[in-house]
Amino acid sequence: MVDPAKYYADIIGDILSTASELSNGPGNAPGWTSEAVVYNLFVRLGAAFDHDVDGSIGTEPLAGGFRETGTLLKAIAMLPYIKRLGANTVYLLPLTTIGTHNRKGQLGSPYAVKNPCMLDPMLGEPALGLPLETQLQAFVEAAHRLGMRVVLEFVFRTASVDSDWAVEHPDWFYWLRDDPDARPYGPPGFNQDTLAEIYEKVDKHDFRDLPAPDGAYQRRFTEAPVLVTMADGALMGTTGEGERCHVASAFSDWPPDDRQPPWTDVAYLRMHQHPGFNYIAYNTIRMYDVELDRPETRNESLWNEISGIIPWYQERYGIDGAMIDMGHALPPALKAAIVLKARESRPDFTFWDENFDPSPKMKEEGFDAVFGSLPFVIQDVQYIKGLLNFLNKNGVAIPFFATGENHNTPRVCHGLAGQEAGRRRALFLFTLGAILPAMPFIHSGMELCEWHPVNLGLNFTDEDRQRFPAETLPLFSPGAYDWAGGNGLEPLCADIRKVLGIRAGYLDLVRCGDQGSIAQPYISDPAILCVMRKSGGKSLIFAGNSNLHDRVTGTMEFEAATMELEELIGGRKLQVTEHRLTLEFEPGQCILFELPRQAAGERIDDQPNI
Repeated sequence: MVDPAKYYADIIGDILSTASELSNGPGNAPGWTSEAVVYNLFVRLGAAFDHDVDGSIGTEPLAGGFRETGTLLKAIAMLPYIKRLGANTVYLLPLTTIGTHNRKGQLGSPYAVKNPCMLDPMLGEPALGLPLETQLQAFVEAAHRLGMRVVLEFVFRTASVDSDWAVEHPDWFYWLRDDPDARPYGPPGFNQDTLAEIYEKVDKHDFRDLPAPDGAYQRRFTEAPVLVTMADGALMGTTGEGERCHVASAFSDWPPDDRQPPWTDVAYLRMHQHPGFNYIAYNTIRMYDVELDRPETRNESLWNEISGIIPWYQERYGIDGAMIDMGHALPPALKAAIVLKARESRPDFTFWDENFDPSPKMKEEGFDAVFGSLPFVIQDVQYIKGLLNFLNKNGVAIPFFATGENHNTPRVCHGLAGQEAGRRRALFLFTLGAILPAMPFIHSGMELCEWHPVNLGLNFTDEDRQRFPAETLPLFSPGAYDWAGGNGLEPLCADIRKVLGIRAGYLDLVRCGDQGSIAQPYISDPAILCVMRKSGGKSLIFAGNSNLHDRVTGTMEFEAATMELEELIGGRKLQVTEHRLTLEFEPGQCILFELPRQAAGERIDDQPNI
């Protein structure tokens, strides 16, 4: 049994007694993202705990006034733990109020934003008797006192279907005719020939005359209503011609034949006003047709409102950065306005984008990091090798998230619950990411070998969708991690600290994103991934078994006949004899070692292993 008042008071007392370089304000230097080590926290889930040990996470406060779902107070209590892991930046998924109409699960999606400047009341601890805004201010202050920065995720592409904005600004939304005889609403259908044409034009970045949905689909949408009222918990609109209509809900628009479940509680914001594009499809909300994406069609009042949100959070809460949800689906001019306005008073303010291309273009647009593609290629070592070849050829202009998972992808231990191979795979991917020109990224729960998905986004199967119904997923309903049991495996905390310590000793080397800086030396077994980073007289080599079921053995050849190498994670010695290093790996196991300085200039057999 734990006295919560004493527990929280002791932690807060320790934080208050800590003075750091961030204790009196952000005090960041521009470009600090290059030194960031990130812990990504969905507060409602990651800080949840079954306090009364009844086997479930309740949604109502317990008798003492404390919640079981995650709160900002519990998140404050986690900060010393997060810092001990080696993170210096906390990235929080959306904290804003959530719509109630057509809500997914018990709690709804954090991306169904009812009001972007109001916080979700579920994140408050009733026992404190403090305004929720004060609790977030306290979280940011506590992080700064511990020398940590705070980045919030902002949702600018979508809102809830019952958004506060829809009443005052119905022209900021897409509206559907209230036709009871119409077929169920969903994404537009395209035949195979049209899909092929869409893919070809988008691949060529040709956005002229993009194929549109058929006329029947387009006619389901109507002009913005002149009157909006609430009826039975839902918004109902009336057009100037007296037609009844309601806010159109969202769906995954890309690829145009995507099979993700619809987002019943989420609505796309209408970024442009153009009578010829009065519908939701890939060519109106992401791959903008050139006839739509023109200055004269911009929904100026909406753009102005959106670009003022981050400065409001900067002034009120003192946050250090922003992650832009669906940044790849925002008009480029709007993204530029968001960045410019936020940096008027905070040149050090960092911006991360949900984009997959760490190219100079993103750097020129003012972004400090992008999400990247690593979580989407981890299912096959050949895909990983292909991504690394691409990055080696093109260079890495800004860091990407060095992670094998996030809240929309399978956990790295997915399908390996309770298996040691799952733990080794998690360490494999974290170690690989730590030596790339990327940003070490701990998706909350990864360090516990958590296997249950947060949401079914990309890379899930039909079997997964049957096994994990959408309404039961932690993104929409109460959930918690196995903090006490570690999912039957030893947590990775000590290993993460060790890997991050190694990375710190080679920081200049691993941060180098120049073309040709990510070599893949030859190793005899194709299941083994081998990556070499070399700079400033130092050479660091990663090797790991991508096979999660079988042991494998591989050999590397060196010009030196004999050599002793130190494996940096476990500390064991590796022996090169007769020019050959033989490596034996358990399923998912990896190693990291440095070539001695006298051997660093020698050629390793770098024949591509493709």
